[in-house]
Amino acid sequence: MNASSTVIGFDFGTQKIGVASGQSLTGSGSPLAALLCPHQQIPWSAIEAVLKEWTPDTLVIGLPLNMDDSESELSRRARRFARQLGGRFNIPAVMTDERLSTREARELLDQQTGGKAKRGPDPRVDSIAAALIVETFFREGGTAP
Repeated sequence: MNASSTVIGFDFGTQKIGVASGQSLTGSGSPLAALLCPHQQIPWSAIEAVLKEWTPDTLVIGLPLNMDDSESELSRRARRFARQLGGRFNIPAVMTDERLSTREARELLDQQTGGKAKRGPDPRVDSIAAALIVETFFREGGTAP
């Protein structure tokens, strides 16, 4: 990956997908608006709009493994999403371990809001988790396939 590559990170879910942009130069991720998945359908047109706006070099998708490294149904769905995403948009798609990213995202949101973040589903959490996924990708050497 060159010194100024752009990535788009995804925190895959069946109800919504967190999205973040990232720059290899800084190794950082920035949350974007989460995408809703009506009737558990992937919002391909919304994803296409994000990709057109950011023109990423690589797509980074979080792999939700269990704490014992085993895969779940959500892991299998995230892998399928990554394959479809890379194939549909002809952009390299890589997966990175996302364990505990949602918990860390909730903690960060609580810190940012002084503990006043609303309880229950908060779409900001998913995109903060996507930013953490991007940063994990960079921290681990972040290279495209």
